[in-house]
Amino acid sequence: MIIRCDSCSVSLQLDETKIPKGNFTVRCPRCQNLIRVQANQSASPVDHLKENKPAPAVPEGAQKFMARESEFEINQALRALLMALKKEGKVLEQTEEDEEKPRRVLICLGKHREKVAKLLIDAGYKVYIAENPGQANERLREGKVQILILSPDFAQDMGGAAIVQQRINAMYSSERRKLFLVSIDDSANTLDAQEAFLRNLNLVVNTRDVEQLPLILNRAIKDFNDLYHYYNIASGFAGI
Repeated sequence: MIIRCDSCSVSLQLDETKIPKGNFTVRCPRCQNLIRVQANQSASPVDHLKENKPAPAVPEGAQKFMARESEFEINQALRALLMALKKEGKVLEQTEEDEEKPRRVLICLGKHREKVAKLLIDAGYKVYIAENPGQANERLREGKVQILILSPDFAQDMGGAAIVQQRINAMYSSERRKLFLVSIDDSANTLDAQEAFLRNLNLVVNTRDVEQLPLILNRAIKDFNDLYHYYNIASGFAGI
């Protein structure tokens, strides 16, 4: 039997002669994640991560985003070159203009998916929508998504939210710092920093505040980038 870890995506070969008849768990030798395997199945629930294409991009606004991204990159390069010449080669520090940087967001939501997607597209984001945890995992693997928005009702029949959260929790700190993780749910207190910290999130938003999500998100990301401003400069990292 071959199973796949939902956290680090490593494939494991199990000796079928030693497999229990009922449900059982296996600890991944790479990341120590517990993989649940159901009886009478050829693999665990992490089969949802197998042979999936990355979450597709929403076509609306794609052309506009590409133009903004290209313009941003050209302006950044020109500004860095001019400042390097003026300052005898010193590295240019990030400025508040980073707030306008085009960002990619992966949506792993249930009932609020279409509404949130439209709000973010209108706000200038490049939006990807995952139908299942496998698509989310493949899109995250690319390392190009800066923001992930998750809710408890994402792909509930597959344990979607739990699987994606496991994937995030298994990230190295350097990788995790490049991803801004947002949870939208009915019980959250919007912008509650303590709740976000305890849940290994960057931002929590109550569903009643979804209409204001672009504003809330921009404010929270600015605060996050300000917090790690000098760390990012020292480490050579770009902000979110």
